[in-house]
Amino acid sequence: MSRPSTADLVAAVPALASYLRPATLLHPYAATPDPRASRIGGPALWPAGEPWPQCTAEHLCDEYRDVSAADRAIWEGIDRAVRERARAGGRAHVVTWAEAAEQERIMDGGDWIDLVGWRTHRTVPERPAAATAMVPLAHLRAEDAPHLPWPEGADRLQVLWCPNDHDGLQGERYYHGPNVGLHWQRAADLAPAAPPAPRRSEDRYLPTPCALRPERLADLPDQDELPEAVHDAAEEFARRHGLEYHRALSCAEGWKAGGWPSWHSTDLVPVDCGCGARMVHLLTVDSGGDPGLSVGRFGELRVFVCPTDLSHPVGLNIQ
Repeated sequence: MSRPSTADLVAAVPALASYLRPATLLHPYAATPDPRASRIGGPALWPAGEPWPQCTAEHLCDEYRDVSAADRAIWEGIDRAVRERARAGGRAHVVTWAEAAEQERIMDGGDWIDLVGWRTHRTVPERPAAATAMVPLAHLRAEDAPHLPWPEGADRLQVLWCPNDHDGLQGERYYHGPNVGLHWQRAADLAPAAPPAPRRSEDRYLPTPCALRPERLADLPDQDELPEAVHDAAEEFARRHGLEYHRALSCAEGWKAGGWPSWHSTDLVPVDCGCGARMVHLLTVDSGGDPGLSVGRFGELRVFVCPTDLSHPVGLNIQ
C-alpha cells in the first residue's frame, strides 16, 4: 500500500481543507552559501549605515558556590547512611525526610551538585555590562517562501538571535532560550557587513553555515488544533493506511517556514500576542543536522508573529 499524500487525506476528509497552510521545508545542508541566497548562518548582509542589532536583555549565566567543609561532611554522612541501609536490606537510594531537608538546605536553590569539586550550580540572570551582538541565524528570500506575511516592498527576511539563554523574555509564557529578532528588508538595500563578534555566546547557538533546498508543501495542524470529529476522521483514514495522523500526516518536521507548529512535547499552548490576537507560526528551528544547533533538550524552537502587526514582539516556544 502506497503512503497517502496530504491531498489524498483532504479528499477523504474535506473538513481539513480549511486547515491547510502553505509551508516551506528548508532542508539545510553543509555548504558555503551564496550571500544572496536563502541560507542558515553564513556571510552577513546589512543596510549600509545602519547599526548592527544588539541584545541588551539579561542572560542566564552559570554560578557555582563552594560547599563548606561542614556541609560536605553532612552530605557524605547521608551518603554513607543510605548505603548502609541498602546493605541491610532496605530500599536503595532512599533518604529520610530529615536527610532530604539537609540536602535541600545545602543545595540552597542549586540545580545540581559537583561531588568531586564540592560546588553547587545554579543559573542566574546577568545584565550584560555591554550589549551583545546578535548572530545571523537564517536569511530567507521571498521567492523561496512567498506565503510568509511579507510587508509591502520587502523581499528578504533576516532572523538574528542572541546566542545565549534568556529567561523572562515572554512574560508569563515560560521560555528558556535565545532572544530572537526578525528583520524584513529589501535585497537592494543590503550590502556585505562585518558584524561584531558576540561578547558572550554558547557554541550550541552558533550555526554552521548551510545552503538550503526549499521544498514547498501544504501543511496540516497537530491534532490539538482540530475539532474532535475532524481529528477522528483524519485518524481513521490514517489507520486504514497503517499510519498515525499526528506522526505521518500533520506538522511537517524539520526546519520549516510557515505551516503549523507541532505540540509533541506538551498539549496545545496557544501563543497570543499582547494585543490579544492568536499568533501564527513563522519559523521552526530544529536541533542537530548540518547547522549543528541544539535548542531546549535537543528540540525545536518555534517563532510566532502577530497576524495583524508584524512590529509586535515575536512569540517564542520550545518543544
